[in-house]
Amino acid sequence: MEGTESRSGTVSSVVADWSLVFWTLCSVILPVLITLWCSFQRSRRQMLIRDIFRKSKHDWHYTDLFGQPSYCCVCAQHVLQGAFCNCCGLRVSEGCLKKADQLFLCKEIMMRSNGGAHSSMPHHWIRGNVPLCSCCMICKQQCGTQPKLCDYRCVWCQYTVHDECMMDCLKTEECTFGEFRDLIIPPYYLSTINQMRKDKRTNYEKVVPYCRKHWMPVIILANTRSGNNMGETLLGEFKILLNPVQVFDLSKIAPAKALQLCTLLPCNAVRVLVCGGDGTVGWVLDAIDEMKIKGQERYIPQVAILPLGTGNDLSNTLGWGAGYAGEVPVEQILRNVMEADGIKLDRWKVQVTNKGYYNLRKPKVFTMNNYFSIGPDALMALNFHAHREKTPSLFSSRIINKAVYFFYGTKDCLVQECKDLNKKVELELDGERIKLPNLEGIIVLNIGYWGGGCRLWEGMGDEPYPLARHDDGLLEVVGVHGSFHCAQIQVKLANPVRLGQAHTVRLILKSSKMPMQVDGEPWAQGPCTVTITHKTHALMLYHSGEQTDDEASSMSEQDHMREQTDEDV
Repeated sequence: MEGTESRSGTVSSVVADWSLVFWTLCSVILPVLITLWCSFQRSRRQMLIRDIFRKSKHDWHYTDLFGQPSYCCVCAQHVLQGAFCNCCGLRVSEGCLKKADQLFLCKEIMMRSNGGAHSSMPHHWIRGNVPLCSCCMICKQQCGTQPKLCDYRCVWCQYTVHDECMMDCLKTEECTFGEFRDLIIPPYYLSTINQMRKDKRTNYEKVVPYCRKHWMPVIILANTRSGNNMGETLLGEFKILLNPVQVFDLSKIAPAKALQLCTLLPCNAVRVLVCGGDGTVGWVLDAIDEMKIKGQERYIPQVAILPLGTGNDLSNTLGWGAGYAGEVPVEQILRNVMEADGIKLDRWKVQVTNKGYYNLRKPKVFTMNNYFSIGPDALMALNFHAHREKTPSLFSSRIINKAVYFFYGTKDCLVQECKDLNKKVELELDGERIKLPNLEGIIVLNIGYWGGGCRLWEGMGDEPYPLARHDDGLLEVVGVHGSFHCAQIQVKLANPVRLGQAHTVRLILKSSKMPMQVDGEPWAQGPCTVTITHKTHALMLYHSGEQTDDEASSMSEQDHMREQTDEDV
């Protein structure tokens, strides 16, 4: 009996051990299997969604959380996780994506030809998710107030109508394209132009939509990689208000290709809104210069700016502000573009020729819109550029970018890498050699602003100085004593060393290597000759919005000086 008891005790202990092992394995393996299964299902679901997005005519964008209460246009249920169309504004839950593709048409960029020419089109109504504070076009009362899928919105004119106010006549009524009819390229216009091209006719001026005299179609060129990464959001908002064919992402299509749309539109009528930094604006202006070379001068557009970069000095000079962070509605931006006045901007050729008898390399040639510099500010730009190339993801905020510039400026105050510049360079203005005082930097200006909002040529504004404009064919040349002097000028505690104005600037770097920059594009340069001459004019748009106190005082000082000059004459 003792043997039997011991044997049964051994068996029970073995069973207990195996039971422990089994449950231990279950507690480890089961969560792993569940995680793998969930991961597989998630990846499968994402693959199916991507496949729907790829085949769909809608410009779907997936979101985990809508920013405002949204209701699925198919099942009418409240939706947090789903997709929205960047062109027509349709919002659907994840499970209704395929059905939404079958039930709802997106904005048509070009009308389907039915054998005849079109000069109008009906409203394109989408039910639900109307903008906040929108009013019914029939009863003038607020729409979208009920917590459910209700009311209608036209994707072209943006008019909204209550469910109870929607009548059969509205469904077939001609769409007026709303407030921005002067900026929108209607689908029937493009279908007519397409037919004319097939017939080898090019008199597009006769095909003006709405019989309007002041049609000024706008083309949106947005750089989604600029500054504070707002480009992606702006692309969607502009596509909803305009024809999607007018909106281009410069990270996917080059400006030269996008601007060919101008050749299908009336001459001297097109306006371009560049959403990006000063570098993006320069890229677009270079593409416009290529149009001139191709003999397309009559299609040259006027250029407005929505500043998304770090410095935005050109935008500031032309009245478009020092930076955009979403504080102004997109509708107001389009109104500003419509009301802006046309002006000219000087563009300059910067040629850098290396020294040396056996130098066989071609001179480096740049196009300058803002400024050229040699010295501490170019050194800051060079250090910033080098670190941004290594870790571009860290430089996605305008505040961080300016903080990095501040760090390198403070470092240069202590190190003074560019001292005794006056002994290393020679400066000629219109062929006349200029005697240089003790300097660390020389800056050649084409526009009023420099260094992210500083009016460098003015300085403190407490002493007379020659008038400076961005369209007079003259460059302003100033010197600075170092990074600390630059900081003093930016807060109006010091004046720059004004070296003069000239139509042609020549700078000779005799020895050593020095940092240089053109419009924020820096490099380290050995002994060379830099020659700056006038290249061409660019057609820009000036926004005469609200002025700051500094701008108002600057304008009043310039007006006073102009009056004194007239009296002297």
